[in-house]
Amino acid sequence: MTDIFLKLKNIQKKYIDVSKNIQVLNGVNLSFSKNNIISLIGPSGSGKSTLLHILGLLETVDQGEYFFNNVNLFDLKDDQKTIYRRKNISIVYQFNNLISDLRAIDNVILPLLINNLDKNESFKKAESLLAKLSLKERLNHYPHELSGGEQQRVAIARALINEPELILADEPTGNLDSKTANEVFEILLSLKSKERLIVFATHNRELSDKADIQLAIQDSNVRILN
Repeated sequence: MTDIFLKLKNIQKKYIDVSKNIQVLNGVNLSFSKNNIISLIGPSGSGKSTLLHILGLLETVDQGEYFFNNVNLFDLKDDQKTIYRRKNISIVYQFNNLISDLRAIDNVILPLLINNLDKNESFKKAESLLAKLSLKERLNHYPHELSGGEQQRVAIARALINEPELILADEPTGNLDSKTANEVFEILLSLKSKERLIVFATHNRELSDKADIQLAIQDSNVRILN
């Protein structure tokens, strides 16, 4: 595979539970280029979220290397990882994690404000992005005033606002009915770009089949299905 953008080498991850070790990931080796949408399937507890959190620099590993644009991210200090994540990586969760007392547009601009971007420019960018996601009339609504699908679209807008190179989605349609889930997933498909890689975990085989590359995780191992 040419133009490798993301590479994992011999990733080992275990947890200690009641004095015994639980091996979650055992020697994971993966390489991907941009302009791909990758699905990750596997039974509950198989390590899907753990793998996504490792990719998002939210969890450490016991062993292995993680190259992102030829930079070994595991060599960075904690504050450097935080800065790198803010600029290059975004995560969409099953539970959208919107801040309940902020309007939709306020939720979306948060990553820009954290990165010290101009507030007026941040609002303009958020307005434009929400409009593209068919939320132009919902800018000033609070999360409880939005449907489940609308809330997830706001969460996707928040993930996109920094124009990340890597988008991670952890069961992004898990709380939605099938019609809304397909609508939200079509948005994810539309985000495919030569400048971006998207990795999503799902239990939904139909949605998984729409990915460019399918991964299956089971018994601590990850394999490519297609």
